[in-house]
Formats: sequence, C-alpha cells, structure tokens
Amino acid sequence: MISFNTLQRKKKENEDGYRKLIDWLPNPIIIHDNEIIIYVNEAAISMVNVRSKHQIISKSIIDFISKEYTDRVNERLHQIKKERQPLPNIEYKLTRFDGQSIFFDATSVLSRYEGKDVILTIGKDVTDQKKQTDSLLQKSEKLALVGQMAAGIAHEIRNPLTSIKGFIQLFRSNTKQKEYYDLVLNELERINIILGEFLVLAKPSVVVFKEIDVKKLIKDVVTLINSQLMLNNVQIKVEMDEHIPSISCEETQMKQVFINILKNSIEAMPNGGIIEIKVQEKKKGKLSICIIDQGTGIPSDRISTLGEPFYTTKEKGTGLGLMTCIRIIESHNGTFHISSELNKGTTVEITIPTITQPYIPIMIQLGDTSK
Repeated sequence: MISFNTLQRKKKENEDGYRKLIDWLPNPIIIHDNEIIIYVNEAAISMVNVRSKHQIISKSIIDFISKEYTDRVNERLHQIKKERQPLPNIEYKLTRFDGQSIFFDATSVLSRYEGKDVILTIGKDVTDQKKQTDSLLQKSEKLALVGQMAAGIAHEIRNPLTSIKGFIQLFRSNTKQKEYYDLVLNELERINIILGEFLVLAKPSVVVFKEIDVKKLIKDVVTLINSQLMLNNVQIKVEMDEHIPSISCEETQMKQVFINILKNSIEAMPNGGIIEIKVQEKKKGKLSICIIDQGTGIPSDRISTLGEPFYTTKEKGTGLGLMTCIRIIESHNGTFHISSELNKGTTVEITIPTITQPYIPIMIQLGDTSK
C-alpha cells in the first residue's frame, strides 16, 4: 500500500516537472487566480521586461492590460470560469514595466495549480507582426487613394494636353526660336509620362502573357537605351548562364521595368561607369536578374520607402515609376529587391518564375497606358 508521504512526494515531483516544462516553453505563460498572478515562466518575465518573477507575482493581471482592453479581458475571464471551456484567441495591448506597449495574442484555459482551480494564459508577442500589418494596410489605403485620383486626373488632363501639344508643334514649324518650343514639348511629354504612370496604377486592362526569350529581351532593352548610355559615358556589361530558360510575361511591360531601372542607374552615375546585368537560374524554376550600378547609392533609412507613391530620391521624380515596376513584377509572380550602399552603388534583383511546364498563354488584369 502506498503511504501518504509517498503520494505527497510524487505529487510534488509532478508539480516540479510541470513548472520546469512551463519554464522551458518559448511562449509566455501566466497562471492567475481571481486575476492575481501566482506564477509566470521565463518567457513572460522577458516579455514584460522585468528582472525577476517576484516583480510580477501577487500583482493583478489587469494592471498590465491597457485601459481600453480591461473590460474585454474581465468579460473573458468571467466567461471561462462560467463555461469552463477555452475560448478563441484574443489580441490585446499590454504595458510593460518600462512603459512600452506591446500586443499580446493569447488564449486562456482553466487549469489546476497547487490544488486549486486557476486560469492559465498562454500566448505570444505579436507587436512586430501587427506593425507590419498596419503598415501594409496604410500602403493599401494609399494605393487605393492614388487609384481613385489617378483615373480622373489623367483623363481630365490628357485631352487638353493633346490639343496643346498639337498646336505647339504647328507653331514650332513657323518660328526661329525652336529651342523654346522644344523645351515646352519636352515638359509636356514629361506630364504625359506621369499621367501614363497614374493609369498603370489605376486602370485595369487585359494583357496577354507569352513565352519570352530573356536573352533577346535584355538585348532589346540595351539597344533601346543605347543613346542614353553613350551620352552619359556608361557601359553595360551583361553576364548570363549559357542556358537561360524562357519566362512567361507581357513583353512591353517587362521592357518598361528594365528600362526604368537602367535609367535610374544611369542618372545615379553622373561621372559615368559600368552597369552590370547578371542573369542566372539560382533555383530551379526561379530566374534571377540583377542590375548593379556604380552610382551614388541610397541611404539605408530610405530603402524601405522606395516604391511608395510620391516618394523619390530624384529631384524631378514622382516615385510612380518604381512603384509601377514593382507592381508589374508582382503581377508576374516575381519579387523585387533593392540593396544599396552610399557612394558605392545600388543592386536591384528581380526574380521571375521560369517556364518549367508546357507553355499555355494566360491573360491577367494589369494597368493600361494606352489611354
């Protein structure tokens, strides 16, 4: 027959093992009785930024909850006790000992601790995740606003712009001061380009993807900007694997992406230099295209904002060109990554899926610059 002392010893051993298990878990765990904290693990200590669990024990869990969430948390704790069932996760804001606010995604369940019913709360710090989500929402709202503005502005301006351009070209042929008219025409063309970028972001249209030879695509792009390369004393060096698989893309839009990036690189190299284009299949089914310049570079704190509308590092830029490039690449199921170092240069890496299966043409919705 097992003695009472033996049972007590085994019970204590089980509880010690239970504590060790909780302490080793990476997720914060808080055990509380009638809102009073009676046990926390190491992850919870770290989360609220205290040195010892004794700074937390005997305090009310509500003390750590931001005021706007206290009623909701109290209601849930009461519901758990009443229904004796775990509830779905809830996200709420905690205030750490140093005053910093964090977001905690948690669930609570009834448990037994030292012979009595308690509530065990387990969760994770989701502050960084929430910041990323909020940032994406803000960007989405900004894009939606740009889209709403773009269609109306672009169409309202383009019609009179076409008439003005036509009359200026007519007057230009009958004047000796052609350079002034050339200047006006160049500025009108710049407005037209900006409107085109607006429409790419705002108006969906059907474009057809087809199989494209990347080697030919790069060669065509370099040919198109050759005059700018010569004027700015810039050379392009192309490195490609011998066997480069084809990609499925809308050819004109893909050319637009590379021309835009190369123009940016040329503008970043006022003293000339070399731009490298490296094309290789790094992973099966993924083609990497890197464009590396020797330009002025971009400060690290500005890289994360590149591609946002109206944010640009160029004096006469709008930020819409790069934003359009990113959107086009993403519509091709690709990725767009920029890395840069001041006074050393910038690298743009684009990855695009290759054609690994028998080719079937597809149609998608993307921006239209034809109007």
